[in-house]
Amino acid sequence: MLLKTKTNKQHNLMKSFTAKIEIIGVNPFVFVPQKILENLIKKIRKNKIAIPVKGTLNGNDFTQTLVNYSGEWRLYVNTPMRKQAGIDVGDIANFTIEYDRKPFIYFMSDKLECALDENKKAKDVFFKLNASSQKKIIRYLSILKTEEAIDRNIIKVIQELLEKKH
Repeated sequence: MLLKTKTNKQHNLMKSFTAKIEIIGVNPFVFVPQKILENLIKKIRKNKIAIPVKGTLNGNDFTQTLVNYSGEWRLYVNTPMRKQAGIDVGDIANFTIEYDRKPFIYFMSDKLECALDENKKAKDVFFKLNASSQKKIIRYLSILKTEEAIDRNIIKVIQELLEKKH
């Protein structure tokens, strides 16, 4: 639910908006206003599946990825972001957002590497995936914030790799 959009006077690249934090499945998120999306997409000169952004949530800094899922752009508001801002699903929050030029570098976690070493079939499938698919898995696991989430999702990754037909 979009409530309001305005331009931040302090920095002409930083855009401000207010939105209600919604949830899809277990993922809290907000929709970014269309005009801000259009400016971000114009800034990077392509309509990608994900756009690295930085900004503030109720005055607290964050770095995140704006994600296009099923034709809708969402800014996911993870647990550390919500805790730092003292808000939760259903609350209305103030955001600033801009394109983050700093490139993200992702490394395979030790836990994923160990899990693949323990399961040769999953490891073989993983390394037969194209580089983009490997990066997507590594990137996803690297943005998780808690050890429990990482462990739970590594199990899911191994199970999905074992189900792939190669």
